[in-house]
Amino acid sequence: MKLERDFSRKLKVARAAAQEDAHGQEHLLASDIRALRKARKLTLSEIALKLGRSVGWVSQVERGLSTPSLADMRALADVFGVPISLFFDHDVIEESERGSIVRAGRRRKLGSRETGLVEELLSPDLSGSFEVLRSEFAPGAELPTPALRQTEEAGYVVSGTFEIEIDGVWHRLGPGDSFRFEKKTFRWRNPGLEPAVVIWVISPPVY
Repeated sequence: MKLERDFSRKLKVARAAAQEDAHGQEHLLASDIRALRKARKLTLSEIALKLGRSVGWVSQVERGLSTPSLADMRALADVFGVPISLFFDHDVIEESERGSIVRAGRRRKLGSRETGLVEELLSPDLSGSFEVLRSEFAPGAELPTPALRQTEEAGYVVSGTFEIEIDGVWHRLGPGDSFRFEKKTFRWRNPGLEPAVVIWVISPPVY
């Protein structure tokens, strides 16, 4: 009987922990979706129209009261222009670290080697006023067409050679160099023979 009671108690504890973890992940997903919508200056009605869903459903998703299906998340990723992988891998080792700590082996990865740019989200989520990314640019990789975002951005070159064009002017940067710009066109390239690693900060979050 004692063994049965012990097993039952442990099972209840495990179930409670699993439920708490699931709730935490749903909360982070909801925060990310809300942050992406606000960063793109979209209303609940506009998102609902694009998804073919009701405004109430979108509101419930943003409040963590409804969990979107995989198909819904694919549609949301398409609307926001982000990889669907951004919505996954919210798990943490210690619940006390959720929303505060990101362990090296548990960063959310964006992009792929094939595109020439792999980015890892160093911020716990997208609910803050800025996001921090570790961006790794493959040799020869480039952004051929200038981009313009309604953001303030800064970067620090950790390793490699990194060239960035800001408002029509090219700058060649090396390890230890940094940059900042706000609401200006930019593009980048890695002219070197080794990957260039840049810590990139963007406000407000766009991924």
